[in-house]
Amino acid sequence: MQDAASNASPRPAGPALRFVAAALIVRDGEVLIGQRRANQPMALLWEFPGGKIEPGESPQQALARELGEELGIEATIGPQLIRIRHNYRHGGAVDLKFFTVREFTGEIQNHIYEQIKWVKLADLPTYDFLAADRGLIRDLAAGKLL
Repeated sequence: MQDAASNASPRPAGPALRFVAAALIVRDGEVLIGQRRANQPMALLWEFPGGKIEPGESPQQALARELGEELGIEATIGPQLIRIRHNYRHGGAVDLKFFTVREFTGEIQNHIYEQIKWVKLADLPTYDFLAADRGLIRDLAAGKLL
């Protein structure tokens, strides 16, 4: 007797959902942003530092690891500010958790970006951000979150 499950047609996979932790690194009314490199997907768009949450990591652990890799700092991860789920037109999806970072040790070094900049919150909308970040950008610029 065959297992009924083996005869079932496989269910098509939904869009890949990536879990990501990102930092709003705040200093003197400014926030640190990074521009993706030209050879990356979504090339030259701006984003907040952070990255994929690996299996077994909490979002805070993942973010601390990513900030060390990307910027060479040891960050004190503050409270979660907002969570955003975004479906991209090409089919992928991302679940983003943003945390505030107001304290870190080490000198910020650019390890992965085309460029990094400290930007006033009100000026954020003048940068071309990843689609998933655009609602957050509007709220930050309007003074609603920080």
